[in-house]
Amino acid sequence: MQALAAIIGIYLKNPSKVFAKLRKKWKKNHLEDPMSTVVKTDFLVVGSGLAGLAFALEASQQGQVTIITKDKAPSANTTWAQGGIAAVMSDEDNYESHIADTLRAGAGLCNEAVVRNFVEQAPERIKDLMNWGVRFDFSKDGKKIDLTREGAHSFRRVVHFEDNTGREVHRALLAKCRENSNIEIIEDHFAIDLIVNKQADPSDMSATRCIGAYVLDRNNSEVKIFLAKSTILSTGGAGKAYLYTSNWSGATGDGVAMAFRAGARIGNLEFMQFHPTVLFHKDSRNFLISEALRGEGGQLINAQGERFMDKYHELGSLAPRDIVARGIDAEMKLSGAPCVFLDMRKHERSYLQTRFPVIFQRCLEYGIDMSNAVIPVVPAAHYLCGGVITDKNGQSDIQSLWVLGESACTGLHGANRLASNSLLECAAMAHNCVNEIKKQYADLKISAKLPPDWKYPSESNADEMIVITHMWDEIRTLMWNYVGIVRSNKRLERASHRLQNILSEVKEYYSHFKIHSDIIELRNIAIFAHLTIECALLRKESRGIHYNIDYPTAKESEPGKDTVVLRGLV
Repeated sequence: MQALAAIIGIYLKNPSKVFAKLRKKWKKNHLEDPMSTVVKTDFLVVGSGLAGLAFALEASQQGQVTIITKDKAPSANTTWAQGGIAAVMSDEDNYESHIADTLRAGAGLCNEAVVRNFVEQAPERIKDLMNWGVRFDFSKDGKKIDLTREGAHSFRRVVHFEDNTGREVHRALLAKCRENSNIEIIEDHFAIDLIVNKQADPSDMSATRCIGAYVLDRNNSEVKIFLAKSTILSTGGAGKAYLYTSNWSGATGDGVAMAFRAGARIGNLEFMQFHPTVLFHKDSRNFLISEALRGEGGQLINAQGERFMDKYHELGSLAPRDIVARGIDAEMKLSGAPCVFLDMRKHERSYLQTRFPVIFQRCLEYGIDMSNAVIPVVPAAHYLCGGVITDKNGQSDIQSLWVLGESACTGLHGANRLASNSLLECAAMAHNCVNEIKKQYADLKISAKLPPDWKYPSESNADEMIVITHMWDEIRTLMWNYVGIVRSNKRLERASHRLQNILSEVKEYYSHFKIHSDIIELRNIAIFAHLTIECALLRKESRGIHYNIDYPTAKESEPGKDTVVLRGLV
C-alpha cells in the first residue's frame, strides 16, 4: 500500500512525466502505441499471390517479412490461373520468338527492354518454382517438361500442371512460406491506406517515402499501424469492377487505388483484358475456360455451328485475346445469341479428363459433357495490363514503395497481354525487386517517428450498409455497359459523369461510418473505375484491348504513348 501511495503521490505532482515513462516502457516491451497497435517489420508485403509469396521467400534471407492479406492466404487471383507460365523450355523455341510474340500482342506499347528481361530469365524462374516444390506436367517418360501452346504464341512454350497451374504454384509457395521462420503471414488484415514520411513528420522536406500502411484487423475492427523499411504491393487486379469477370471476389483494385492516393502515377488502365471464354451458365459467373483448350485444337463456333474466328484473324481461334473477344462480341450482336460455343468434341473423353480434369469436372457439374457437347462461353473481364507505373524491378515513384505483378504497369504487356505471361511477370518482378533492394538494404530504416493514430467515426448504421451493395452493383453494371469490350466517347463521358457522383457518395460513407472492409473495397473500386474511364478518354485511338468506335484505328504517329493520371484528378 505504501508503494502504491508513493506512485500516486508522484503522479499527482508530475503526471505528464509518469505517463511518458509508462508510454516508453509499453512501446519498448510491446512495440505498440497505447492507442494504436504498431507492428514493425523489414518488409511489409500486401497480398498473398505469387508475386508476394515469391518476394517473401527470396527477401527472407535479408530480413523479417510480414505478409498481410485481407482474406485467407489462399484467396488470390493466382489460384484461379489455369493455363500456365510462358517460358522458352524447348530446343525448337527461342527467346527472340517469345519476345516477338509478346511485342506483337502488346500492339506497340510494350517496353522491349522489360520484355527481354522477363523472357530471358523465365527458365530460371521455372527452376526456382520447382525448387520450392511446384509440380509441373512432364512427358510420359518423365524426361521433358510438357509444354502446351496458347493464343498468339509461335511455339509450345506454356509450362503447366494439368489445367490448374495457378493453384499448384500457390499451394507450394504458401507451404514454403509457412515453414520459414523469417516470414509471418497475417490473415484477415486489410490495408486501408499507405503511410508516407510526411504524415509522421510534417516538417520532413525530403522526397516522398512510404513507411508502411494503416491496416484494418477484420477480426475486431481495430486499425493498426504497420511500419516497414520497404512496402511491397502485390494486391492483384481489379476484375470485380466489371459485372462479369474471371477474377476472385477480392480483385478490387486495392493496390492501384492506394498507390494513387499516396501520389504514385497510374497508367494505361483502359487496357483491361477481357478473356474470350468464361463459362456461360445461370449458376456460374466467373469460371474460366482456359485458352489451353484452344491451344489443344478447340474451335469457337457460333449459334449456327459455324467456325467464325477465321474471318477475324489468320490465327482463327488462337488469335490474340483482344481480337477473339471482339470477334465473339460481334457474333453475339449479329445473331442476338447470349453466347458462343467452344467445341472440343474431336478429342477422346479420356484425353479431356486427363488433360483438363478441373474444367471437365466443373462442366459436368453444370450438365455439360465436353466430349460430346459444346461449351457455352462469353468474354469477361480478366487481366489488368495497366496499373501503378514502375520499372522492371517494381520501383514506383514513391521511395520504398514497390509494386509487383498485376497491380504494376511495367511495359511488359503493353496494350494487350500475351497468354501466360502474367505468372511469369510475378516471378520475374519478385526476383528483380529483391535484387534491387539488396543494393539499398544498408540504408533502409524503419521510421523513427510514428504517424498519427487512425481516427474515424466509431458508429455504424446497419440499415445503410445495404446501400453499399447497391452502389457496388451500379459501378459494375456501368463499367460493363459503357467501358466494356467496345466503347464510344458518349458512353465513356456518361460513365465519367456518373462516377463523379458515385465518388462523392462513397466519400460521404467513408467519412461518416465506422471503417468496414465493404466500404474500403467500394472506395477502391470506385476510384479504380473512375481512373479507368479517364485513361480511356485520354486515348484518342483504338489500340490492343481498348477499342473506341469513334477512333477505330491506331494512331501510328504516336506509337508507344502511355496514358498517365496523377493524384488530384479525383
